[in-house]
Amino acid sequence: MKKIMFVCYGNICRSPTAEFVFKDIVKRHGMQNEFYIASSATSTDELGNGVYRPSKEEMQRHGIDCSGKYSVQLKRSDYESYDLFIGMDSANIRSMRIILGQDNDGKIKRLMDYTDKGTDVSDPWYTRRFDIAYNDILQGCQGLFYALTGIKDGE
Repeated sequence: MKKIMFVCYGNICRSPTAEFVFKDIVKRHGMQNEFYIASSATSTDELGNGVYRPSKEEMQRHGIDCSGKYSVQLKRSDYESYDLFIGMDSANIRSMRIILGQDNDGKIKRLMDYTDKGTDVSDPWYTRRFDIAYNDILQGCQGLFYALTGIKDGE
C-alpha cells in the first residue's frame, strides 16, 4: 500500500483539496485498497478547523465530498509512516523539511513537479481563485497518479 500525505500551510484549502481529488482519482480506478491518502498542515493556525468553505464548494462543483475533514498538523513521526509527502508550494517544502528533518529517502516532493508546469499550486487564500487552485491540483494529482501507477487518468 502506498501512503501519501498532501501538505500545505493550514490544511484547510489546497492540501485537503489534493487529498480528496486524489482519493477520487484512485476510487475511479478501483484502486482504493492500494493507497492510503491524507493531508496535513505545516502550521498550527487552523488546527481542528474544517475545510474552508470556498474550497469545499469548489470540490462539490466537481462531485467531490470532503465531509468530516479537519485540519491536522504534520509531525516528525509521520516521516516513517508515509511513502510520499507532497507539498503545494516551495514555502511548504521548506517547512516540511524543518518539521520532518533529513529527507534521506527522497520522500518530499512538490505537487506541480508532476506536471509540465513545475510551478507552485496557486494559493486561493490570497487570490480568491479556488477554480485555478483546483485545476492546478487536479493536474498535479493526475500526474502523480500516472507516476505511481503508469495509468493516465481517464484511461
